[in-house]
Amino acid sequence: MQFSKYHAIGNDYIVIDARRVTTLPSAALIQRVCHRHYGVGSDGILYGPLPGDSEAEFGLRIFNPDGSEAQKSGNGLRIFCRYLFDQKLVSNSPFRVRTVGGIVRAEVHGRGEAVTVEMGRVSFLSTLIPVAGEAREVIREPLTVDGVNLLITCATIGNPHCVVEVVDDRASLASPDLAKRLGPLIESNPMFPERTNVQFLRVMDRANIVIEIWERGAGYTLASGSSSSAASAVAHRLGLVDRNVCVHMPGGTIEIAIDEHYGATMRGAVSRIADGEIHSEALIPIHTT
Repeated sequence: MQFSKYHAIGNDYIVIDARRVTTLPSAALIQRVCHRHYGVGSDGILYGPLPGDSEAEFGLRIFNPDGSEAQKSGNGLRIFCRYLFDQKLVSNSPFRVRTVGGIVRAEVHGRGEAVTVEMGRVSFLSTLIPVAGEAREVIREPLTVDGVNLLITCATIGNPHCVVEVVDDRASLASPDLAKRLGPLIESNPMFPERTNVQFLRVMDRANIVIEIWERGAGYTLASGSSSSAASAVAHRLGLVDRNVCVHMPGGTIEIAIDEHYGATMRGAVSRIADGEIHSEALIPIHTT
């Protein structure tokens, strides 16, 4: 099985070209390929390009390393767009990609070193995210997890997000260790019927935020485009930042612009790692003791 591997500021994905591999990868195969020790290792699989339609030139399916399907991934989309560019399927002109979480408009810059994606409109409505309970905007609600009292704001940009505010006197909450500890508990909390992505947000100033990320179906992640978009929109909704935000993550930075309707546009770097072939031995089920 041939593959290409890229990373977007440390968030790495494997592209499996649907023109060459015509059978959708199974959950078990995805888990083996993404495994950091037994496979190639990645934060997910991008399966495309799939046939387009009247609204989008290309289709894309995105899978988490646990085999579940993601509705949308900002970094995954940027990587896929770079792959299309490297395959000479697109140029520097804008084009559209359909995902389970909606259609996005994208543009590759220069020789592919950066990609802009219009991620869509952010909503805070519980019925769309979804969040359990009565219909409402989920803004600064209390949540206690593992004995820690949190303040959360939830959003969707085609996939669900829970943003945890981190204030100065609790800055330790923005650490990787705390994200790894609380992230999985928030992801699977009963208030999120479809689970959720989690961001621990600290505001630096009106134009800069810091986030630590626990990604639904993937775990602790160095960077995330949809998380950056959701966290920026939340910070703007709370009046903490202006419309143009630089999001700082362990893997690097992404630029986010929020319009008057909470439409999020993301620009960030993409790097090519390798092209190769997955040997059949790597696709044998993993047996551990």
